[in-house]
Amino acid sequence: MRGAIENEESLDEMLTRPRPVLVEDIRELRSPLVLLGAGGKIGPSLAVLARRAAEAAGHDLEVIAVSRFSNPEKVRWLQERRVETVSVDLLSPASVKDLPEAGDVLYLVGLKFGTESNPSLTWAVNTVAPMHALERYAGHRVVALSTGNVYPMSPARGTGSQEGDSLTPLGEYANAAVARERLFEYASRKDGTKVALIRLNYATDCRYGVPVDLARKVWRGEAIDLANGVFNCIWQGDANEMILRSFPLAHSPARPWNLTSRETYQVREAATQLGKFLGREPVFTGEEASTALLSDARALCSKLGSPPTSWNTILERTACWVRAGGPALGKPTRFEVRDGKY
Repeated sequence: MRGAIENEESLDEMLTRPRPVLVEDIRELRSPLVLLGAGGKIGPSLAVLARRAAEAAGHDLEVIAVSRFSNPEKVRWLQERRVETVSVDLLSPASVKDLPEAGDVLYLVGLKFGTESNPSLTWAVNTVAPMHALERYAGHRVVALSTGNVYPMSPARGTGSQEGDSLTPLGEYANAAVARERLFEYASRKDGTKVALIRLNYATDCRYGVPVDLARKVWRGEAIDLANGVFNCIWQGDANEMILRSFPLAHSPARPWNLTSRETYQVREAATQLGKFLGREPVFTGEEASTALLSDARALCSKLGSPPTSWNTILERTACWVRAGGPALGKPTRFEVRDGKY
């Protein structure tokens, strides 16, 4: 297939390859760029993308990745690509003292999965950690990752929730995410910290994401639940680029932006297309509900343009990866959840 990506090295190279628009915009970022929570799913590729874009622009931008870094392999991978790493636990006041100086700050810390079994940890990560970070970087410019889970369900045939809609979500994780946003808003008003809240859903590369969940179920012959029958999705490389280009949108008081595809996609249609690529017939169970968790990304797209990677390309890349036995992160999105219990 045309969309084939051979291995993780090729995938990571693609995810961290800057387009000319980012090379131009990266010149506006202030050094050092500190990424908090950089040890998660998207942090490493974001850090290296920023580094590569700055180098291409001739911009002397120091990029510092901050995390607990429980995986030493991520530390090595980042350092080999000229990203400095600092180990800090944002839940520990003693550890927070080791946070580096920053020009601009990218906040990526969050916890979703496991909330049902350990809700107190989810609330701590999504509230205590932001307060520590905001105290340390008061007055700085901050782009903070949030989630589309802060919204309630909306009509499946609609365009999705907009940034000004009421935040009345289901479940402990989503409410903890709202609390995280409110803390950023509070600090933004109190200290004049300029903040852009980026409500992301759902990002994907070949190792995780809704298309990956669907493709692996099609490949294994597992039933696909149709209840959450519609979703948004954005290629991780496009999301990374748009996150880094969001710093000029930071504002006091904090302002939210939806980051995802402009279009919505049908689970049934996506699985059927993946089945054609994979040579397998998908198995479905249930029926599509009248509501789904959807976000309207038109506001951010009007500022930064639409994500460049087409939906068919995402599906084709995913199918090629799954058929070739490519690795997965083992972190299903659980997009089918409708009661907020993760």
